[in-house]
Amino acid sequence: MIKDNISRVKEGISSVCARIGRNPASITIVAVSKGRVAREIEEALGAGITDIGENKVQEALSKYKAVCGLRFAVCGERTTNTEHRTPLKWHMVGHLQTNKVREAVKIFDLIHSVDSVRLAQEIDRQAAKINKVQDILLEIKTSPEATKSGLNPEEAAGAIKKIAQFKNINIKGLMTIAPLVDDPQKARSYFRMLREIRDKINERNEPNGLNELNVLSMGMTDDFKVAVEESSTMVRLGRAIFETV
Repeated sequence: MIKDNISRVKEGISSVCARIGRNPASITIVAVSKGRVAREIEEALGAGITDIGENKVQEALSKYKAVCGLRFAVCGERTTNTEHRTPLKWHMVGHLQTNKVREAVKIFDLIHSVDSVRLAQEIDRQAAKINKVQDILLEIKTSPEATKSGLNPEEAAGAIKKIAQFKNINIKGLMTIAPLVDDPQKARSYFRMLREIRDKINERNEPNGLNELNVLSMGMTDDFKVAVEESSTMVRLGRAIFETV
């Protein structure tokens, strides 16, 4: 089932890309393995997945130890026998508390959910302790829902300017979570807003020599095709990969 699901997801992305003139290789599929076991992750890796997303640090830590020993997985440079193995990247896609940062920077290649300068400062501090430059995305609150986390759109540029000064952080782009809607088209405006915020920040940063923001992490199982149409470079898929949908 998982292999077939991944094939359908890739076909869906390829179909959208062919229609709008994008290269499907420019879109990373992050398989969100919340609540899944190592065997299911192994099946996803065997079907070509190279990026695993987790919502909680403690759950990720246990899976990291199990999955990095699988015959399909190479976690960065942490495994010496790399023959016939797939380079695997770990993504923190859920809300990150400051008291979990010390453990998070040890295993995650990309943290999607940085929603404050304070959190970024703690990531910088803990990453420095292990001589790591941590890749992050800033989470932007494009939806008015009270349950959603993230920086307000008007705060994004100022936050990036402050966080860019941290030596052990590398800002790769932006992330957002669209509200749950009954029609994927209703999520379009939220994805478009994130893209426009990214473009404005890049235009503003260019004269100052700040790094260009290339990553847009947006789109989940119910709306990822619309997100791809609106320039998503990373889709975060759980049910679409691990369940019958």
